[in-house]
Formats: sequence, structure tokens, C-alpha cells
Amino acid sequence: MAKMTRTWWGEIFLDVLAMSMDEGRLKRGRAYSGPNRLLEFSINKGVARATLRGNINPYFGVYKEPRYKVTVKLRQFTSADWRRISKAISGNAACLSQLLMNEMPTAIEDAFSDSGKTLLPRSKDELISTCSCPDWATPCKHVAGVYYKIASLLDRDPMLLFQLRGLEFSVFREKLADSPLGQALIDEQTGEDGSIDLPTNRYTEPRRTPAAGIDPRSYWMGEHPLPSVDVSSGSPPTPAVLVKKGGDHPPFWHVHQSFIGVMEEVCDRVVQKNRPSL
Repeated sequence: MAKMTRTWWGEIFLDVLAMSMDEGRLKRGRAYSGPNRLLEFSINKGVARATLRGNINPYFGVYKEPRYKVTVKLRQFTSADWRRISKAISGNAACLSQLLMNEMPTAIEDAFSDSGKTLLPRSKDELISTCSCPDWATPCKHVAGVYYKIASLLDRDPMLLFQLRGLEFSVFREKLADSPLGQALIDEQTGEDGSIDLPTNRYTEPRRTPAAGIDPRSYWMGEHPLPSVDVSSGSPPTPAVLVKKGGDHPPFWHVHQSFIGVMEEVCDRVVQKNRPSL
């Protein structure tokens, strides 16, 4: 079975959930993240709200299919916390430049730690949830289903973490852009016409076709050469990103088995076979 998440931040998010509940409820909760169970889902002001289908169970006197209301959120930061976080990241050129380009830095947690916080939850105390079901356990399988749903969204849009922590990323980015180093970086990215060409989130939807006027080589190879690397640094934090952007079942894939799962195995075999020459 393919993994539920594909990125390091998604895995960390679910690791905390795994620490918060027993394995049986965790496995059942995964089934509640799909459209067959998750009837309604939305995130507003950092709070996820969902309606899920329950089970008919005559043994417990449940003869009509129930609907359960779930709310999920992370412990949010205060305004003072965000000021400290902004100050810490504004002095980190590497992280700052990537965030200004709408990219999630690999070292984002190091930047947050300078302010005494973590962007991703690290303990079960940071997961806050409620469910209208009669299960005595907290979190229950319905809550787990909503967490799985959020984790899948984080794979595609990691900037959602900022909203879950209490501040829209667009607002946070404006704060960073107003810093002295942020203004200097923005000036570097500003064209002669005064416009700023920033990419969208690199982990969202891929470009389907080359833009007009771009030859295939430029489309696939890029306009600028990649920096040379003398020594392999090991496995990347998110291997095979381009393959994974299409999801487990891209339009051209008509096999029941996960496309990503198959490609992960193929890529791993290619790497192992060619490791002596790397």
C-alpha cells in the first residue's frame, strides 16, 4: 500500500498523530479521510471542520447512519510569537529567500527554533480536536481521518501550516518582505518594468505543457544550469518529487496499483544499480 503522505512535513504531522492514539484507531481513521466517508471539509482561520459518515450498528442500537461533526486545529501562535518568528527568519537569508519565492525551505524548522517555536507539531498537546461521536477515546478514528486529510493537503501546499498556526502565509510573507533583508532580496527579483516574477508553490500542480515560444529542451532542462555537486549527500528529503506531483493515480495510469508506489521501486532499483558511478 502506498504511503499516505509523500513529504517530510506530512510524515512529521502524522507521526504526532500516531503518538496520540492506538494503532487500531489510527488504521481505521485512514479510511475516514476519503470521499466516501468525508462528506464535508473546510479550513477557515486555521480550524478544519468536517462532517463524516458513521456506521450503522444494530448491536449498539444504531439503526440510522449517523453523521459526526469534527473540528481539528493546531495550537496557534500569538502575535508576539509571530513577531519573534519574523525577526528570526528575516535574519536567515537562505530561508527568507525561499519563503519570498513561495517555497518551503528544508531548514524551516531550524529557523523557527531560533524563536523557540516549531512550525510542525511535535507533541500530542499541540493537536486540538473535538468529535460528536460517542467514542470515549480522544482522538477518535473520525478525528484521525480529518488529520489524514490535512496531511494530504500539506503534501501539495506546505504553506497551509502557517494558516494552521494562526497566520495566513500571504500575510506572513508580507512581513518578511518588509524586513531590510527582505526588501534587498525583492529588489534583486524586480524586473525593469517593476514587476516581480515569483513562482507558485513548487509542490502544487505541475505545468502540463510548455509555454508558447519555449522549446522542449528549455522546458525540461531549465533556463539556467544546475550547480555542480561533487559528492552525493544521500537520499533527498522528498525523493522523486516530479513523479509524485501526479498523485497515486494520474490520468494516464489505468492500473489499480499505486503509480507512485511502482515508480518508487523503479527509482530505487535504478539508484542502487548505478550507485558505483554516482
